[in-house]
Amino acid sequence: MPQPSPDRAPAPLPAVTQDTLVVADLAPRRPPVAKSPSPYRRLFALPGTRAFTIGNLIARLPIGMFGVSTIIMIAASRGSYALAGSVTGTGLVATAVVAPWIARLVDRHGQARIAVPATAFAVLGQVTLLLCLHYDAPDWTLFAAYAATATTPNIGGMSRARWAHLLKKDADALHTANAFEQAADELCYMVGPVLAAFLCGSLFPEAGMLSAGILLMTGMLVFTAQRATEPPPSQDTRSAPPLRSRGMPPLLLGLMATGAIFGAMEVITVAFADAQGSRSAAGPVLALQAAGSCAAGLAFGALKPSGPAERRYLWCLAAMTALMTLPLLAARTTGSLLALAPALLLAGMATAPTMVTAMTLVQRRTPEGRLNEGMTLAVTALLGGIACGSATGGWTAEHISPTTGFLLPPTAATLALLTALTHSFTTRRALRRASDG
Repeated sequence: MPQPSPDRAPAPLPAVTQDTLVVADLAPRRPPVAKSPSPYRRLFALPGTRAFTIGNLIARLPIGMFGVSTIIMIAASRGSYALAGSVTGTGLVATAVVAPWIARLVDRHGQARIAVPATAFAVLGQVTLLLCLHYDAPDWTLFAAYAATATTPNIGGMSRARWAHLLKKDADALHTANAFEQAADELCYMVGPVLAAFLCGSLFPEAGMLSAGILLMTGMLVFTAQRATEPPPSQDTRSAPPLRSRGMPPLLLGLMATGAIFGAMEVITVAFADAQGSRSAAGPVLALQAAGSCAAGLAFGALKPSGPAERRYLWCLAAMTALMTLPLLAARTTGSLLALAPALLLAGMATAPTMVTAMTLVQRRTPEGRLNEGMTLAVTALLGGIACGSATGGWTAEHISPTTGFLLPPTAATLALLTALTHSFTTRRALRRASDG
């Protein structure tokens, strides 16, 4: 009787039971191939990450609500958009000054010890602003009250610092975490203004600010309660400030130029929609840009990065420069808001990968123990760029034309690319000279 070879599966064995034919297949079964979990599922499988992310998102959503809430509230109470804009502008300047100092304290003493009282002081400033408007206090009190909100900690920076602490030995997972944080930024800045406008319009003008304050304090308490994932306070108080780190100044200049893209695009799009007689459509059209960036950020985080981050940063800036020309082409060739919408969607797809890579470089170039300060400097550079872009875009739209204003975003992207290329060239030349010497 022939014997089956050891590497060949045995043939099915037929058998008859009464009137039923049964075929027994004795071939060995291979175990099913397990599908590898997605990078984001592996990310949130780490203990404590889901809890601090929930608190982070609750506290981050109000960041996109404060500006719109303040403008609507002051305009409704005092009847002046100029005053409302000046108050919010003062808040941005105060944030640029105070935020790095708060971040330095967070690095030195820990997130929970500093972030909670700093947030409470910021919420107190918001309540003071409400009271000043309610009791018709002088205009200067509005500036002072809103400036107090500058102590709001950089919740996005603190969250990224936690990821960097947990994933210090896993560059791929940290890349995914940075992509998730950028997508969360885009989502909150997309939903926050819409939620604030809805609350102020459907309830009462102060509803947006009140809701934002409650969410901020609640989210910060939930976030800081997760002590297991909190980075330890820095013991080295003698390390150089992040601003003096090699490669950090040109990176911050690039982030400032990127912020100018955001600020200019927002003002110009509103002006363009207003010129078309559809000012109310500006919000949904701008939301498409944020949606494109959010989707691209999540997709970029699911990919395994290849090559040095410096090279990826150059490619991302080049892609952003190219895609930022699409809104300009749509506005000039068609003059249609319908054509501008998909152009903004595509243009937004380059911003998140650029921001993710830039934040990765910020983490690498920040000295040990001062990560919150480094991340806050990056956010401050972005805010400064947004302010400059908004001012320049508004002037261009008013004195020249909204269509011409669409030249500003690709120009700012080109400046960011040239800054990065110059730094890359000078760094390679210095290394070549050092090797030759």
